[in-house]
Amino acid sequence: MKRILKQLLRLWHLAMVALIFVLTFPFVYFFSRQKSTYRQLNFFRKICAFFPSALSGIFYRITYKQKIDWSRNYIFCPNHASNLDIFAMSLVVKNNFFFLGKEELLKNPVTRIYFKTIDIPINRAHKISAFRAFKKTAERLQEGMTAVIFPEGRIADDYPPVLQDFKTGPFRLAIEYQIPIVPVTLKDNWKIFWDDGQKYGCKPGVSHICVHPPIEVAGFSLKDEDLLRQLVFDQIKSAL
Repeated sequence: MKRILKQLLRLWHLAMVALIFVLTFPFVYFFSRQKSTYRQLNFFRKICAFFPSALSGIFYRITYKQKIDWSRNYIFCPNHASNLDIFAMSLVVKNNFFFLGKEELLKNPVTRIYFKTIDIPINRAHKISAFRAFKKTAERLQEGMTAVIFPEGRIADDYPPVLQDFKTGPFRLAIEYQIPIVPVTLKDNWKIFWDDGQKYGCKPGVSHICVHPPIEVAGFSLKDEDLLRQLVFDQIKSAL
């Protein structure tokens, strides 16, 4: 019975995602047309993150370990074990931001419009595609936007989740363009909604999010890439 209820809540949550997306779509479409209105687009993205979750009994409790200067741009690096992670990070970041995410999100009817405009799809299996994605990411960072990059690259098959080895991309970008990295620990999204929810369903709960202090990269060179990657890994793991 519990499993059936969890699957019903998953379907309800998906229905709420679809409903809020349809209701906000005229605004999302309008503000996605040009870069100058991406900040407004992100406002509606936050609405699309908060309300479907709240209507499903899912709430987000964000703890900032240090006050963030939102006049600066950053590279946010969270762990990844749930589709809720995208909603959570949409609520965490307070300045103008974009996601670097897997190319498959272009096929999702809700995320497609974002990944055709503000967000950047990446296919890590193809080097040329990955190079172009990171080049475009670098351009957005230089324009003053904040990037959200899941350094694990994907949701692993392990249940309960195990923190996977990090890809090098975000750390190389941080050093090359001198952008601080903010590690983020998403503590228990997987307990509420693991992966896409198909296997274990969904349940109400509170998502606890720990935003660690920014790691400044002034003085780092590319030879320090592994050191920076380990620093971020250790910070995220410390709060799991």
